[in-house]
Amino acid sequence: MSLNSTQLREHLRHLTATGGPSWRLPLWDYALALYAKDGVAAACLHLQDEFGADVCELLWICWLACHDLAPGRDAPLVLAPVRDWQQETTQPLRDLRRRLKPQAVTSGLESLRETVKRAELQSERETLLRLQRLSDRAQGIRLLEPHDPALAARLFEWLPASDKNARQPLAILETRFDRPMVEP
Repeated sequence: MSLNSTQLREHLRHLTATGGPSWRLPLWDYALALYAKDGVAAACLHLQDEFGADVCELLWICWLACHDLAPGRDAPLVLAPVRDWQQETTQPLRDLRRRLKPQAVTSGLESLRETVKRAELQSERETLLRLQRLSDRAQGIRLLEPHDPALAARLFEWLPASDKNARQPLAILETRFDRPMVEP
């Protein structure tokens, strides 16, 4: 069963009485809550470092799943500007923060490293805000369908490098995420 944009927009309207999506938790708040759960931060960083995963996108997919939604076929195209932001802004900040880490303790650069770390976090927050705005407009998303695989399998398909070793940290995300928040 294929669902069209009208059905998707109706589902999103169902989430709110005001005609636009009203998410139970904004993506940023959801991401912070999920990331703070036992094992999630380590799993996300492992997926990022070992398999090239974009942690913000993984958290977005979990958040969508809580609303019985998933990335649509057009998601890679729709996400291009968000991915550009990550590549041009977030990644350079992350790289700089990591380069400063060994120097921070010995050369008194801890304050600078903390400033870069805060900037990196703000950049990730902006990424999540952009992902939520796309979702608000029903861009790059679709309704979950009964034949869709489990969340861990959908996350696995999303990874740039498919490796069976990624399944364990993805399973951690699946077991820690909050189940769908919308009524049938």
